[in-house]
Amino acid sequence: MKKTITYREALGEGLRYAFQNDPRVFMMGEDIGKYGGPYGVTKGFIDEFGEDRIRDAPLSESGFTGAGIGAALNGMRPIVEIMTVNFSLLALDQIINTAASLRHMSGGQFSVPLVIRMTTGAGRQLAAQHSHSFEGWYAHIPGIRIVAPSNAHDARGMLWSALKDPDPVLIFEHALLFQETQEIDAAFVAADLDRAAVLREGQDVSLICYGGMVPRTLKAAAELETAGISAEVIDLRTLRPLDRATILASVSKTRRAVIVDEGWRSGSLSAEIAMTIVEGAFYELDAPIARVCSEEVPIPYSAHMEQAAIPQVEKIVAAVNKVVYG
Repeated sequence: MKKTITYREALGEGLRYAFQNDPRVFMMGEDIGKYGGPYGVTKGFIDEFGEDRIRDAPLSESGFTGAGIGAALNGMRPIVEIMTVNFSLLALDQIINTAASLRHMSGGQFSVPLVIRMTTGAGRQLAAQHSHSFEGWYAHIPGIRIVAPSNAHDARGMLWSALKDPDPVLIFEHALLFQETQEIDAAFVAADLDRAAVLREGQDVSLICYGGMVPRTLKAAAELETAGISAEVIDLRTLRPLDRATILASVSKTRRAVIVDEGWRSGSLSAEIAMTIVEGAFYELDAPIARVCSEEVPIPYSAHMEQAAIPQVEKIVAAVNKVVYG
């Protein structure tokens, strides 16, 4: 049996499933209780699960992230919500120097089963302070898993899988996806955090993307099909560790690759993906690898400048045409 659901509703269902099925699960974050969450995901949760499990936190990302680490070390399964990805910078010491490192520094004696959710991405005219895509930064760090659900199925199912991980998991939820709808199984299905998804089969070029760029890449692939180019679309889903096998299998088949990454080009996740292809499938390539990334500027407030700064369908189509036709 299927049902149609928004990405926002799917996030709420995933959280509710976790609360109902594991008494160790509780949540901390700004405005998640009485206000119902900055994006409405936890509306009604404080009445349903109580203040002990839905904890409104003060404006101190370092403080409540550290509290989450302590709770995880003591057997709980905390979910920390950071309102937007830029605010996570205030908790970098806790995330990188503590949560990601404790298993290593303790010689395997301790693990930190902590889930951190945060909203990411541009496109809402929130200017340079609230439009970042730092997924690639965090994917650089060993000791943590990075996931980026692009659809309602993954938005609902990835949280439960993340809570089963003995190490920290960061979930990046793109703000532009919250109103997107999808038909999914009515019954809860946990998501696989180890495999990328081939969303569209193709023969001429592999389009590799994640998170908020997936819907735009699928639109570009549909447009390219009308022009006679068969594009395969890969949703990475998990950014650390990358599912290199799926990437290389696709590129070995299509012999061309375009990477769509909302992060900035310099030092980006797209560069890591490109090097993965060079190391594993260089002699299979019929054309240079191309990337579509955000422009090398702080994201502007002005709507038309913001749209010009981030990847768009027409930019993806242009990059594919160049790769295919030279």
